[in-house]
Amino acid sequence: MYKINSETEYRQVMDRIESYLSRATAQGGGETLSPKEKEDLKHLSLLAESWEDGVPIMPLRQPQNMVEMLEFKMFERKLKQKELAEVLGISATRLSEVMQGKRKVNIDLAKRLYTILEIDPAFILEKA
Repeated sequence: MYKINSETEYRQVMDRIESYLSRATAQGGGETLSPKEKEDLKHLSLLAESWEDGVPIMPLRQPQNMVEMLEFKMFERKLKQKELAEVLGISATRLSEVMQGKRKVNIDLAKRLYTILEIDPAFILEKA
């Protein structure tokens, strides 16, 4: 198994991990596992960790407008507004005007929002 694709698979992996850990604990520690079991435990742990990293801790509120989407993208990338403007290749003033509702998103900026920030084109068309 190279990747966990569902909650069911995740639970199966966790059951196998728990089985190894319970047996190792009962027998006096991890040294009692065979090299193959240790390798399997390591592999299963990495699979579980990868799955867990992809599960949000709490559901995120979906952005309802372009300002919220830009704020979300700044949060996601840990950027300040000025840094986002640099990433997008526009002036900080232009981005500020867009975020304040003083300027509409033009086709050039819409393309940048799609290609650079990976914002869904349908969202851009509906909300910009």
